[in-house]
Amino acid sequence: MRTPRSAGLRRLVMGAGILVAAGTVSSSVEAQELRDQYHQAPRDTVSQEVYDGWKQFNLNCARCHGEDVLGTTIAPHLIISLKPEGPINTKEAFIQVVCAGRPDKGMPAWCPLGMDPGTIEKIYAYVKSRSDGKMSPGRPARKG
Repeated sequence: MRTPRSAGLRRLVMGAGILVAAGTVSSSVEAQELRDQYHQAPRDTVSQEVYDGWKQFNLNCARCHGEDVLGTTIAPHLIISLKPEGPINTKEAFIQVVCAGRPDKGMPAWCPLGMDPGTIEKIYAYVKSRSDGKMSPGRPARKG
């Protein structure tokens, strides 16, 4: 048996359901916009070496040197450091600094921690691509 009270309750529940559904659509649109903002398609296609360097940089270096090699308050902007007039303007100097570290500035020596020279060379290839302006910020795609 339906009563005026039960009919009113049913309208209230249905109305709430419509609002929730509308909120879900709005939320899913907002969620998609956030995904698009944070998961942009790669703008650059790079060699396997540079791609591996990007991965290793993000695993080992980005926490101090910043995402996309842009520096932080902890460690410098490496894009500038690898320029011809920068303090680490050769591959050899880069490998030396990464391998031996800069203990006086808080940078660990990575070779004693197990990082091999091949990995350092891949990181250099990535950082140098960013420094030379050959690569945009963000995740690159690999040449297939």
